[in-house]
Amino acid sequence: MGFKFAQRLVLLLTTAASLVEVSLANMTPGNTHSGAPQKFIVGDSQNWKFGVNYTDWSLKNAPFYLNDTLVFKYDPPSNTTYPHSVSLLPNLRSFLNCDLRKAKMIANQTQGAGNGFNFVLKKKKKPYYFVCAERDGFHCKVGLMKFTVSPLRRQQRHY
Repeated sequence: MGFKFAQRLVLLLTTAASLVEVSLANMTPGNTHSGAPQKFIVGDSQNWKFGVNYTDWSLKNAPFYLNDTLVFKYDPPSNTTYPHSVSLLPNLRSFLNCDLRKAKMIANQTQGAGNGFNFVLKKKKKPYYFVCAERDGFHCKVGLMKFTVSPLRRQQRHY
């Protein structure tokens, strides 16, 4: 019980820190990110796979802005690879516990092949909770295949 509580507390603190970091980054003078929306390959060269810490990845790539695109690339299931998919969870509690009861699949096991599955960040003021829901949440719970993103509104430059 103690270890599980500590694990959840660390994840909660990491998530809170990412939100603070994003807010501070948005307020930093000269950090306006007023250019065109960007594309991010989730996991960079490692793509979307078991064992990569996507919370760290999202912190390193933050802040994210409305209309930025997240690209989820993963191999389709085969004799040598486990299947992956992408789902959204409705709230922080579901995210922290990898509770998949209300998960909404947004990309199935084959949509990450080739150029990957593109997801455009359109929601204002609410975080997205991304997870891999395969193997009854094992990839989310043990494989670290989850992260949260709270897109910000792009600042307009005034000349």
